[in-house]
Amino acid sequence: MKQKVLIIEDTPQNMYMLTYLLEDSNYEVIQAFNGREGIALAKEAKPDVILLDIQLPEMDGYTVARELRKNNDLLITPIIAVTSYAMVGDKEKALESGATGYIEKPIDPDTFISQMETFI
Repeated sequence: MKQKVLIIEDTPQNMYMLTYLLEDSNYEVIQAFNGREGIALAKEAKPDVILLDIQLPEMDGYTVARELRKNNDLLITPIIAVTSYAMVGDKEKALESGATGYIEKPIDPDTFISQMETFI
């Protein structure tokens, strides 16, 4: 059975790239283009992994991660921040908000899946 990955990402090009890489590696992909939609889909679909952009419209990824962690069904689900926020303290802020891991953008298509899998 394929593992389900929820991608919460507002940039179409990034969503396309992540979806392509994941589907090519035999993952089932669920897409959300903003935080509210991502939270709703996570509660409904109960994905195996959540890839979360930090810079989102309406609700930033830090808030999304905190909201996801309030749901008992998602407490142990890996949440991986995939973000261009790469300043000192950004990784720590993502982890403090509930993320399990952190991958900087731009992602490397050759190593992304193995990077992601280290957090699963």
